[in-house]
Amino acid sequence: MSSSSWFLQELVPEGCWVRRIDPRARLLAVAAAAVVLSALQKTSALGWALVGMVMLAVSARVHLGPMLARLLPFNLLVLLLAILLPLGAMGESVYRWGLLQWNPEGLELAGKIALKGNAILLGLLLLVGTMELATVGHALDHLGVPPKLAQLLIFTVRYLEVLYRQYDRLRASMKVRGFHAALNLHTLRTYGVLVGMLLVCAWDRSERVLAAMQCRGFTGKFWLLEHFRYRWIDLWFGLGWLACLAGLIGLELCG
Repeated sequence: MSSSSWFLQELVPEGCWVRRIDPRARLLAVAAAAVVLSALQKTSALGWALVGMVMLAVSARVHLGPMLARLLPFNLLVLLLAILLPLGAMGESVYRWGLLQWNPEGLELAGKIALKGNAILLGLLLLVGTMELATVGHALDHLGVPPKLAQLLIFTVRYLEVLYRQYDRLRASMKVRGFHAALNLHTLRTYGVLVGMLLVCAWDRSERVLAAMQCRGFTGKFWLLEHFRYRWIDLWFGLGWLACLAGLIGLELCG
């Protein structure tokens, strides 16, 4: 698997209609959806938003395994919130046990977080998670995002795997030398050295990468050899997306 293929991970098949949408249109659609969905408060509007994203995923013939693997960490966090929020929510409690009180308003809040978060994540995975990393950087450049910010995103994702491999090598060398983690000062000192060595290796790698890029004529800007073109399918996608968002806003305002 390549350094950026974790970002793709075959969420949708090759011939899916999502892949034919212009990357700039997909980024703008995700940004608009995130803003609108984060502002929604009514459970009915959030429920319809999640239903719409699920229908979008079904129409894209999404691969269920990789998609659920991406959604699992967030939903585990929501499960923890569903346990803790009812204990700390203000209002009339329905159950008391000593100093603890259980309030259904906290559970309702956790449910809204689950609906809102899953809907945004589904849209992000379907529209952005199906693009190669270079395509994302290309689209951000076309949309006028500051070059340094786009480059920071690209290099961060590109070299996360490199840093992880370096971490594995350092951990393996510690095990070969007989290190066993325990709750003591030696373990804390060893992990501190591990983090320090990882930072030093990352700094050294960044210097070598920069030198290699400068030898190839890099002056702080990625020159684009190909440019995107909007098509009719992008127009219809954008209009349909805006109509759905307007419907959710209307449902939120009118109930």
